[in-house]
Amino acid sequence: MDAKKLLKDRKFWFASFLIVWAAALQGHMMWLQRQDAFKEKFGTEDQNNDGES
Repeated sequence: MDAKKLLKDRKFWFASFLIVWAAALQGHMMWLQRQDAFKEKFGTEDQNNDGES
């Protein structure tokens, strides 16, 4: 009985959405940091090809 009441509760859905959004934002920020670290380590394609032109 409590599960049906919980699924109808707007606070439950709002809290669930907020948790999922925060987790997705954290994952996105970690992905951006990983991309920046890769660029610092290896450089971009433009930087690598400047001497060859």
